[in-house]
Amino acid sequence: MRISLAACALGLAGLSVAGAQPGRWRLQYFYDESKTELQIRDLSSPSATHVIAVGSIVDEKRGSRKSVAVATTDGGEHWDVQKLEEHPVSLFFLNDSLGWMVTEKGIWQTEEGGKDWKKLPKPPTPALRVFFVDENNGWAACTKKTLLVTHDGGRKWESVKAAQEMPGAPERSVFTWFGFATKDYGLVLGFNQPLPRWGEAFPAWMDPEDAVTRREGPHLSYTLMTHDGGKTWTGRSTSLVGHVTKARFTEKGPGLGLVELGQSSTISSEVYELDWRTGKNQACFRDKRYMISDVWLTPSGVSYLAGVEVVGRVHGIIPGAVKVFRSTDRKSWTQMPVDYRATAQRVTFSGYGEDHLWLATDSGMILKLQ
Repeated sequence: MRISLAACALGLAGLSVAGAQPGRWRLQYFYDESKTELQIRDLSSPSATHVIAVGSIVDEKRGSRKSVAVATTDGGEHWDVQKLEEHPVSLFFLNDSLGWMVTEKGIWQTEEGGKDWKKLPKPPTPALRVFFVDENNGWAACTKKTLLVTHDGGRKWESVKAAQEMPGAPERSVFTWFGFATKDYGLVLGFNQPLPRWGEAFPAWMDPEDAVTRREGPHLSYTLMTHDGGKTWTGRSTSLVGHVTKARFTEKGPGLGLVELGQSSTISSEVYELDWRTGKNQACFRDKRYMISDVWLTPSGVSYLAGVEVVGRVHGIIPGAVKVFRSTDRKSWTQMPVDYRATAQRVTFSGYGEDHLWLATDSGMILKLQ
């Protein structure tokens, strides 16, 4: 398969946002404590009733962070908050019991569905995300242009040569995402970020007027592909404006890919239909009113997009109302009803099977599709 999102046409025709379909995103959990905020980093649903989110409770005035996991085992009727020893980055669960958590300082493993975590030996390169095909064999997407492979559940890691052969300086290169359609076909996404030009080194909120006039330059986008379950990998790089941040697939049909653009871009995000069998891609959603931050596909191929309504001229600074869109053909999109209290800067999907879908916000909310 060849993924070359930059080569896709950017124009969209026939995009429609229709009335609500059956189903509503209802608030199941909300961290509502004064003076602090729960910033959820990742969400996983190992079963139809078991959901776990990880993040940090932030006290900006004191400059402190307390890391926690928020979990339910009864479909959202009750939630438990558990203290974590390190600040979480991402989650991966192989089943309802066995899972891995990447933190800012290492990788942890649970055999009890997140009730107890044990730290694994530190990997040779800091990881951002892991993916396992069984209890022993998996990979870690890392900084410094590194992809690691393990054959013992994460106790020992080896570097994948194909990742290191990608162009670009290692200190500015990173792999960030896994997408597998079958046990044999999968990909790893990453990018090389060039040195910032004057003004780009400062966050947009410091000078919104300057941020509006900035134009994001191209950078190298990385794709590592395997057709044999990770025994061999083929690398490809392309010059791209924006970052390919998500790619999700189903075994029977096309996948979805998400490209997120810079804060000064007129369009904050674009979603593509990815045909992993032929390598053909086409844009399927682009709307300057919304900043999409995650995509989801059910086993039957029903597609969901989630993000927030853009507020202000520079997107991604001010929280906006959470928006979710649904489609069965990736041509016409229906805006779904979402609890009016749900606001965020970024949102994250997770699901189990066809009917159990969840959504977490970086503002401490967890919603369920009912």
